[in-house]
Amino acid sequence: MLGSRSRLHRSCAMPTMHIELFEGRTPEKKRELVRALTERTCEVLGCQPDSVDIILTEISKDRWATGGVLWSEKN
Repeated sequence: MLGSRSRLHRSCAMPTMHIELFEGRTPEKKRELVRALTERTCEVLGCQPDSVDIILTEISKDRWATGGVLWSEKN
């Protein structure tokens, strides 16, 4: 199985997306997100869903800052 996936990746667009988001979303919301991203990616790039990889990285608000302020400290 791994070999066939490797061949698939070499023969098509092979987009890989890394998405960083705050932790706490439900599995259903994450599932909805990756389905929508995969569908739109295939429409735009003309690739097959099997070639789209999405890596979700959940980050706690005490490890993310904007404008010099941790999100855990914002109202």
